[in-house]
Amino acid sequence: MAAVMPWEHSGSKITGRHRERLAVVYVRQSTRQQVEGHQESTRLQYALVDRAVTLGWEASRVLVIDDDLGKSGARSEHRAGFQRLVAEISLGHVGLVLGTEMSRLARSGKDWYQLLELSALGGALLADTDGVYDPSEYNDRLLLGLKGTMSEAELYLINQRMRAGRVNKARRGELAIALPIGYWRRPSGEAVLDPDEQLQHVVRLVFTKFAEIGSIQGVVRFLVENGIEMGVRQRSGPDRGEITWKRPARATVTCMLNSPIYAGVYVYGRRPLDHTVPRDARGGARRRTARREDYMAWIEDALPAYITLAQYEANLARLKANRPHGDVPGSVRYGPALLAGLLRCGRCGRRMTVGYHVDAGKPRISYNCTGARSEWGGPHCQHVVGRSLDPYVTGQVLALLAPDAVEVHVQAVTQALADRAAVEKVWQQRRERAQQDVDRARRSYRLAEPENRLVTRHLEHDWEVALTAQRDLEEQWRRFQRQAPERFTGEEQDTVRQAAVDLPRLWEAPGVTHADRKEVVRAVLDEITVTVRGHSELVDLTLHWAGGSTTIAVVRRPIQYFEHLSYYPRLEQRILQLADTGLSAVKIADQLNRDGFRSARGDDPIRRRVVAQILQRNGRPLPPQTGPWPVDPAEAPREHEWWLGDLAAHLGCTLGTVRKWITDGRLTGRQETRHPYRWIMNAPPEKITELEERLAKTRGRRTRIHPRFAELRGEDTP
Repeated sequence: MAAVMPWEHSGSKITGRHRERLAVVYVRQSTRQQVEGHQESTRLQYALVDRAVTLGWEASRVLVIDDDLGKSGARSEHRAGFQRLVAEISLGHVGLVLGTEMSRLARSGKDWYQLLELSALGGALLADTDGVYDPSEYNDRLLLGLKGTMSEAELYLINQRMRAGRVNKARRGELAIALPIGYWRRPSGEAVLDPDEQLQHVVRLVFTKFAEIGSIQGVVRFLVENGIEMGVRQRSGPDRGEITWKRPARATVTCMLNSPIYAGVYVYGRRPLDHTVPRDARGGARRRTARREDYMAWIEDALPAYITLAQYEANLARLKANRPHGDVPGSVRYGPALLAGLLRCGRCGRRMTVGYHVDAGKPRISYNCTGARSEWGGPHCQHVVGRSLDPYVTGQVLALLAPDAVEVHVQAVTQALADRAAVEKVWQQRRERAQQDVDRARRSYRLAEPENRLVTRHLEHDWEVALTAQRDLEEQWRRFQRQAPERFTGEEQDTVRQAAVDLPRLWEAPGVTHADRKEVVRAVLDEITVTVRGHSELVDLTLHWAGGSTTIAVVRRPIQYFEHLSYYPRLEQRILQLADTGLSAVKIADQLNRDGFRSARGDDPIRRRVVAQILQRNGRPLPPQTGPWPVDPAEAPREHEWWLGDLAAHLGCTLGTVRKWITDGRLTGRQETRHPYRWIMNAPPEKITELEERLAKTRGRRTRIHPRFAELRGEDTP
């Protein structure tokens, strides 16, 4: 006869009301290993069904919940059985919950006290090997709370001891860590380079191309375009230890460049768990990247290396520089803006951004300093169009490279052939691997007994699959060979040297991309400081070359208003002088162009319209292009009437402004009935005063500028 447990004496806690409900036996083991190795504990938990029957429940009224076998009790998110138990208690279906100990129900204070509260509200009892507890009674609630606290503390102590052991072992460099692509762990536990030559070659090729290209996307594009795959050894499953070749992914290359293991560094604690962020879809804690000073272990020269530690540091610096919003040039983009990432504002010191526009169907590039607007809503600091800077910088770069242009071009072609040789080596290794797979499948088929038809048919299918894969690979290889460049002979080198003498033609060659030009510019230029002189067309440039020297220059930019030109006072004075001689506006414009004056929009010649506007703003009548037209006395201006041109000159505005007033109804007038149909405006003195006040008000309007920005510009605050 089985011994009677203390908690089997029901006393007064278990009543008929409890027996009318279900008795639930909750079964849980923390890990799959415990389920397989600690079967006695599992049998003891299932035996609680008999104890429930002894306490007065019918066997059909005892519910066993064993959905959480092999799951930890630290959290309830992934425990379907515990969630089912809580739901049944909340609905009032449970009268008694049995478990061998309270730690089986929960090891988290949050889950444990939630269970107690729901049991107290639903009238359910809890029972373990020590007795029966009523969560609604003070003494039982206090005892259950102590048991839950001890269960939670026990789990914490176990984890703390295990973690301390792992950390101490890691600080000695003896803890086995997960090895990235390109490494292999021997049965003895020693980490070595992967014995597969093709896999090693691909890993080295990734680091070589990143040092050359400088961006992760560029490396991935190079691998994909050349048909190079990444080899990954399976860590689990039936194919554990076998290499699976996959298409290269950006995330894979990023992890490789950020991992210090490739530099021979044993590191532990680089990506600890972060419990402050929501868990992932599987219920696991997410990881964060820790600072180097927070690593638990950093042992240099502890592992075989693919690159040096200095190269690893340079890769990290390049990755940081490639961030789009950093105060660094960033990686080369594929837009046509040649100086993207190199320009720095000479007024506020911020890095200038690139803008792409389309004006009248034509693309336009602008370099803008928008830092003030982004930070505190201020206006644009300054902006310069690309066509005023890019040609000048291009000329300076080509002049610098002209002496070495030949050798640079030859080295570029040589580098391209070296890349092709590295890719060909990978292709040869892939072909060799395909041949090995075919040979292995053929040997397996021939060694099989003919009587085992099921086996031989499967082996024959494997052989056919290997032959098909080899045939497809050979076809890809032949296509690759047709695209491969020819060998660079000595005669071809001489031809290239002769062509490289004309460097500007090579710069604009069809095969040269925007990214190629940017790479050349960044190789010789570190930064360019840009400062616009007020609102004028003059821009001060300071070119900071890679060798440490600087070049100071002044370039012109197109502007909108000709009165902002730096030489506008001289231009205005010259126009008035020429007008006094009786020249027409067209002849004045021709003389100005001969004198060396240029328009505000760029290097275009000055037109008649600019001359007319300046004369009208100075109250000068516009000289006629031809002889004056005769005026019919019957249609001549009367009192308070003006010719349209005379009124515009008197007011100092343009003809277009007066015509717009006619359209808006602010001015009235009449036209001649015969050619040239000139306008005669009705403008009494009070109308003249009204229009002058309107012009003064319009010209006095000015956009408010933040005091800080006005100070940076050297202007007074309005």
